[in-house]
Amino acid sequence: MLTDIEISNNSHLEPIEKIAAKVNIQSQDLEPYGHYIAKIPLKYIDEEKMKSSRLILVTSISATKAGIGKTTVSIGLTLGLNKIGKKAIAVLREPSLGPCFGMKGGACGGGYAQVLPMDKINLHFTGDFHAITSANNMISAMLDNYFYQRRKEMAPLKTVLWRRVMDVNDRNLRAIETGLGGTANGIPAFSGFDITPASEIMAILCLSTSEEDLRNRIDNILLGYREDGSEFLCKELGITGSIVALLKDALQPNLVQTTENTPVIIHGGPFANIAHGCNSILATKMGLSLSDYVITEAGFGADLGAEKFLDIKCRQLKRLPDLVVLVATCNGLKMHGGVDEANIKEPNIEGLKRGFANLDQHVNNIRQWKRNIIVAFNRFANDTDEEIQCLIDHCEKELGVRCVINNGFLKGGEGAKEIAQAVCDEIEQHPACGEGQEAIYSTALKDGEPVQTIKERIDAVVNKIYHAGTITYTDNALDMLKKIQGDKYYWEFPVCIAKTQYSFSDDPKVYGCPKDFNFTISDIVINRGARFIVAIAGKMMRMPGLPKEPAAKHIDVVDNKIVGLS
Repeated sequence: MLTDIEISNNSHLEPIEKIAAKVNIQSQDLEPYGHYIAKIPLKYIDEEKMKSSRLILVTSISATKAGIGKTTVSIGLTLGLNKIGKKAIAVLREPSLGPCFGMKGGACGGGYAQVLPMDKINLHFTGDFHAITSANNMISAMLDNYFYQRRKEMAPLKTVLWRRVMDVNDRNLRAIETGLGGTANGIPAFSGFDITPASEIMAILCLSTSEEDLRNRIDNILLGYREDGSEFLCKELGITGSIVALLKDALQPNLVQTTENTPVIIHGGPFANIAHGCNSILATKMGLSLSDYVITEAGFGADLGAEKFLDIKCRQLKRLPDLVVLVATCNGLKMHGGVDEANIKEPNIEGLKRGFANLDQHVNNIRQWKRNIIVAFNRFANDTDEEIQCLIDHCEKELGVRCVINNGFLKGGEGAKEIAQAVCDEIEQHPACGEGQEAIYSTALKDGEPVQTIKERIDAVVNKIYHAGTITYTDNALDMLKKIQGDKYYWEFPVCIAKTQYSFSDDPKVYGCPKDFNFTISDIVINRGARFIVAIAGKMMRMPGLPKEPAAKHIDVVDNKIVGLS
């Protein structure tokens, strides 16, 4: 079996103009980045066409280090739909350099269900991440300069909330001190770095619906508080135009292709464990405008990416998915069933059955939005027929959901025809019943007051999705909630919980389906420009560290080709 990068290097790529022509994009409208990548202008978004297109969300059981394969399923399903005669586009997130050189080694799918050119997409792509990093850090530099230049006439902010970012996993930069070495080097201050996908600029780019909306959101970024407690916003620096200029090209979605030369749109890349975990609204709208079926994914398990997709993105997109595809693997289920990672490739029916509790909770959670579900089973070479049949029987007899084997990894579109047909049949035969938009919490106002406070919205996610027994808030988190609740500007904001991807709880070591545990909210972050409130759970870090064996140790250039990406 060839590696992912070998399959990628052996694949025939068509010129990007030919890929664009398949969805009626004129070549003169493209902004090419080499021969196989291009930016698409926003004029191709057609609000009327979008209404008749189908939106399919791919999510999964809780993430494990054994891997689940959402991106491979998303791409395979797209290939399968095109194989059975449907006009389908995958709309995905951009990979971050942090995981590419850290834990994952790449994020372009796998096997014969990949997006190409995978080496360029995984590394620098069209520079969107660099633009976001530059914009974020430009604000930091301008904020520091603002008070440095006025240091004799005014005091710096009492509290600075804005942090720097970089797209590299570097735990040593989580907390730093800047401005040391005398007044020529600035004003001493405590600061720190988050990873670029956690930047509010990333969230703003992914949730903006136009350049005007982008400008307005940047204006409203909360940078800190003055001594009197008043907010200091980005617009007070007078640099919004410069930040928009840095992001102007990054705002346009990127067009690439699959291993079978079908169009794919890739744009934006927030993580789902520390941010909202979805590709941009503009990219989703573009996909819905150019095709009849759009397959998109949300990061990590359904308790993170899918919940945020449904509660944050869909509120601003103003529609819910027509179907949810929940990805599961035997290896992943066995890990959630208490089987040691070293033994998950061995047959273990009892361990598999114990892991069903994790699958069941995700299915039941998604049903709260009144969404129909199909379980996609990603088959590995070590899976036995008995284990596979056990899972199928559980899904169809106990849960009442269809379970379909995905073979897109091994066979591309041909191997995903069955799941593609199942998706079409489910959408046509069982239309999603009702909107269910306020299923988890309400952002509405009644008689000028919020139906639920921000704290009550956080509690609702923790109770209804994670199923915690108790919730503990630190004093710092409670102080921030009190500040938020006193400002009407925040009353209609959704909430985004930053927590471990490995567990329903805030403890990454608790697999399976824990119940009645304590869940700690340790801090609150205000994303005023992105228009949501982030609740930090437990010891969650917004700057990941590198593993003991980073993927970077296996990446190299040989004969002018990049090797080691997966």
